[in-house]
Amino acid sequence: MARIKGGLNAKKKHNRVLKLAKGFRGARSKQYRAAKQAGMRALSASFAGRRQKKRDFRKLWIVRINAAARMNDISYSKLMYGLKLANIDINRKMLSEIAIADPEGFKNLVDAAKAKIA
Repeated sequence: MARIKGGLNAKKKHNRVLKLAKGFRGARSKQYRAAKQAGMRALSASFAGRRQKKRDFRKLWIVRINAAARMNDISYSKLMYGLKLANIDINRKMLSEIAIADPEGFKNLVDAAKAKIA
């Protein structure tokens, strides 16, 4: 019985890894071993980056809400506490959008929060 060589499968595997590493500099895009290591690192970094993006956006929304709240003479923490007491259930993303696009509507929310705190 004739021996079956695995050259085609190895070539396909190598090409798949090299295609993923396209755009990397130097040996990392040309040589299989370096490309495999760089690709694994890049994939793990992209996974971490997707998690980091969520944290970064939440930080941004909080900064925007705090800035708008202080223009209405209340701190961010007191605003969020007052909204919770007033049973106004709105997430930070929408609250920051309201603060930017509709200052009058945001002022109404701040007034409702102030009324519950005081």
